Amino acid sequence: MPSSTHIGAAAALQSLATWTAADGRDAIQKTFRFADFNAAFGFMTQVALLAEKMDHHPEWSNVYNRVEVLLTTHDANGVTDLDLRLAQFMDRHAAAAVKN
Repeated sequence: MPSSTHIGAAAALQSLATWTAADGRDAIQKTFRFADFNAAFGFMTQVALLAEKMDHHPEWSNVYNRVEVLLTTHDANGVTDLDLRLAQFMDRHAAAAVKN
């Protein structure tokens, strides 16, 4: 796994206005909504490609047009810069999916 720096959920949320802290653990979460299943799955595919390159994988689930995401770094017992980078990538790609 790439080197990571523990920053904590509170610090990460300072630059992630639409994310929230998860209850009971040092993690951040967000629900993304898309036009349909195809758009949601396309988003997940783009994120999966980056996550694999980063060797840093989200906890997530998908039901039709909704993708629920929770990010934390298990080895660091909390939110790291890797989670922040992945969340920022998700936000950019979700915004692009809505525009298309």
